[in-house]
Amino acid sequence: MSLEKINIRNSILILIIVAAAATRFLHLGSFSSWTNFTPLGAMAMFGGAYFSDKVKAYAVPLITLFVSDLVVNYAYYQKIVLFYDGAFWVYLSFIFMVLVGTFIKKANFANVLIASVVTVFIHWIVSDIGAVLMVGSMYPKSFAGYLQALIGAIPFERNLLVSNLVYGLLMFGGFEYAKTKFPALSFNKQQAIQHS
Repeated sequence: MSLEKINIRNSILILIIVAAAATRFLHLGSFSSWTNFTPLGAMAMFGGAYFSDKVKAYAVPLITLFVSDLVVNYAYYQKIVLFYDGAFWVYLSFIFMVLVGTFIKKANFANVLIASVVTVFIHWIVSDIGAVLMVGSMYPKSFAGYLQALIGAIPFERNLLVSNLVYGLLMFGGFEYAKTKFPALSFNKQQAIQHS
């Protein structure tokens, strides 16, 4: 695979991730029963699955998350918030979600479904550590508090699972369809190794 084809492929992958992240801005400032219906889990899985360069696999989704967090936090707090309470745990869970994506070798419904469930579970158990440890937490700083946070997070994680499936099917399905129309988007790891 030529360097030009790799650059076209990477540019399209980045565009898909950024476009998905932009959907976070559709309902800024409003809370609803669909809070946490975001493209974040799907973005992480997608980046992990499709970028051959593992630095890009982690960097592109993480940078996109960070920039979109800046916009979302500004909309809610009317000020720039670089890192919010619990951000470490959310970003750590996001890194693990990208890792899950690296295990998707064939993009099909079953693999995206399994990865979606695994990434939601990771987000649930890791990010809720931050919910317990953050300043002013409504949960006691104990294992019992952590269990309370896990139970309280179930509706949000349900929304994340649905969004992982919806966005995952759109992103993975869209890219797989595009590969059938534009062969330059296809990737052969052996060819890429020969040209690196």
